[in-house]
Amino acid sequence: MPVATPEIYAQMLDTAKEKTFAFPAINVSSSQTLNAALKGFADAESDGIIQISTGGAEYLSGPSVKNMVSGSVAFAAYAAEVAKNYPVNVALHTDHCPKDKLDGFVRPLLDISAERVARGEGPLFQSHMWDGSAVPLEENLEIAQELLAKCAAAHIILEVEIGVVGGEEDGVEGAIDEKLYTTPQDALETVEALGLGDKGRYITALTFGNVHGVYKPGNVKLRPEILKKAQDAIIEKYGTSSGFGPGSLPLDLVFHGGSGSSEQEIADAVSYGVVKMNVDTDTQYAFTRPVADHMFSHYSGVLKVDGDVGDKKTYDPRAWGKAAEAGMAARVVEACSNLSSTGHTLR
Repeated sequence: MPVATPEIYAQMLDTAKEKTFAFPAINVSSSQTLNAALKGFADAESDGIIQISTGGAEYLSGPSVKNMVSGSVAFAAYAAEVAKNYPVNVALHTDHCPKDKLDGFVRPLLDISAERVARGEGPLFQSHMWDGSAVPLEENLEIAQELLAKCAAAHIILEVEIGVVGGEEDGVEGAIDEKLYTTPQDALETVEALGLGDKGRYITALTFGNVHGVYKPGNVKLRPEILKKAQDAIIEKYGTSSGFGPGSLPLDLVFHGGSGSSEQEIADAVSYGVVKMNVDTDTQYAFTRPVADHMFSHYSGVLKVDGDVGDKKTYDPRAWGKAAEAGMAARVVEACSNLSSTGHTLR
């Protein structure tokens, strides 16, 4: 099954860490963007991660319905079916979930997965993210402990965020200040609370100047060395014989807010343990840009100008939809190349 089992997903992350590359995690919000992501991963011959945010889940349920759970279940079912046609593995993930949306998003989805696992089926999603960046670290980790236990029981990986990502995503906005940089002490407290795999597997988004949104290279002050300092602090405290796994680095790390990052910044982050990098803003533009080109190039066809009938072949949503999907798929291929996941598939 191209939608990864929990075992395959764990092996994907282990391989990325051992061979020093990362998987793009592509945000989608529709069947079209999902198909584009699948095509991109297949073209790159790369396994990958496809994820939905709270806003994406609402949109998938229908703009007038706005039910995150319904949209998530529909997305997972559709993805499981169409992904069968592609020669790569993809893991399904839910992106940033703040505290006020846990009861309407992640917790119900965990309950659904628990029921599925009890029936001998696989979980609905392979990983979920708890975004505790807006609450004090102590509360963040208390909630993470609760969620990690539920995730472990359902064979799901938990993603946590330790620190703050600046910019804006789905209405959640973070200031751009010193809080963008996770400290080694923050990393140590995370391990003390969540363990090193003994309480369940988790991946960690440590922040090193990350900012959501659109920024030109050089405008975001990333400090990837923050990641190395965090890993070194954990190794210093727990030693090198604590079963850290492939790559001998204790934490599996996630890179958020990467638009405008330089190739060197990405390479440095991956060398310090990043196995997953979120890609959203760039693929949104890559999807929409061909649509704009189509509309401008076929202006009199997509509109019934001056009472004319237009051209059905040009305003058929499939006409511009195919161009949009091709544009986004090409950007996914680029992301795989940037993160060196090209050619890495367990199939």
